[in-house]
Amino acid sequence: MPIIKSAMKQMRVSAKKRSANRASRSLTKSSITRAEKLIFSGDTEKAQQAVTRAVSVLDKTVGKGVIHRNNAARHKSRLMKKLNAAKAPKA
Repeated sequence: MPIIKSAMKQMRVSAKKRSANRASRSLTKSSITRAEKLIFSGDTEKAQQAVTRAVSVLDKTVGKGVIHRNNAARHKSRLMKKLNAAKAPKA
């Protein structure tokens, strides 16, 4: 445990930020998982809405500085790739 007053405060601030970041990261992961499940279920209408929601959540998470923008871009790209493959007519 820190003894210096400013270090004690920094520890409290870090704990609050860690808690908020964990919640935001969890929401991001669950929205991506939900979108992928809908894509693989074959319901393209609901999958489209879920992907849109997931992209929005990813962008908000980047804006808060919780994840890196390239990380979000990679997830968005993969989601869109899966969605487009599911929408494509089967040959």
